[in-house]
Amino acid sequence: MSRVTLDAATVLLQWSVGGMIGCWITTRRREVGLGYGWLLRATHLALVIGALIVAVGADDEGAAFTVRDVGASMFAASVAVALVVSVVRRRAGVRGRLDEHDRRSERVAEMTGIDRRTSADTTTIGREFPPLLDLVPVLPGLVALVAAGIGAGGSDWVAVARTIVGAAFLGLVTDAMLLGHWYLVQPGLPRRLLNEIIRIFLWVWPFEVLAMIAPTGMFSVFSGAVDDGWGGQLGWFWAACAVATGVLTVVTQRALLEKSYSAVMAATGLMYLAILTAFGTDLVARAVLAG
Repeated sequence: MSRVTLDAATVLLQWSVGGMIGCWITTRRREVGLGYGWLLRATHLALVIGALIVAVGADDEGAAFTVRDVGASMFAASVAVALVVSVVRRRAGVRGRLDEHDRRSERVAEMTGIDRRTSADTTTIGREFPPLLDLVPVLPGLVALVAAGIGAGGSDWVAVARTIVGAAFLGLVTDAMLLGHWYLVQPGLPRRLLNEIIRIFLWVWPFEVLAMIAPTGMFSVFSGAVDDGWGGQLGWFWAACAVATGVLTVVTQRALLEKSYSAVMAATGLMYLAILTAFGTDLVARAVLAG
């Protein structure tokens, strides 16, 4: 029976780097509230700190893993800086959100004749948080992921592709679920933000599947060339997760076509399921092929 293994430090690092890419995709439009950025930065900072803690206790040796851990440390420091800056500049608000508030207020005033307070009546202090700060950590994060892929063994090109594509795959599906919940906090948030991150995740999905079937990949599990230790059952479980992830994402997009607010909550629930199948798609394949 083969030994099924998984490098937890690399997985946590992937999750965090991909999550920060998703954070920038959404916050760059300056429409979502400050708290959403704080939530994502804090969450992905905690994940990468977890990666570093796991790495300290692991027996990984070699230059590649040293580069991974140094890059992860730089990534963590950059995320922490972005979080601190966003908190320090919180009184400046978010320009896009204020503009949307004014637009809605003007519509209400036109329909009812009742004047409502606009952002011009609110004093903002200082400069806004620059969204590009959320992209700064991604550079050392990608360097760390490349090093992790090289250290994984086998074909460097395949391992690096799996690591980087997997990072986007795990991070985007997580951020989509968190963004769906944020509509409870900010009900007037434009639905196009959730549509955008789900659409990008759907584009990443086939690349994730292709990366996992590239030789030596999951087809070798189906043929028996790679022993998953469960008589091939893990291979079929992976296939079911991969297909289900794509189906759930498409169904989520269709749900968001409904005009009622409950459609957003339905989409969020579907993304809960997609997270489970997405992690099955990435982690099962990674564990089996690492064994």
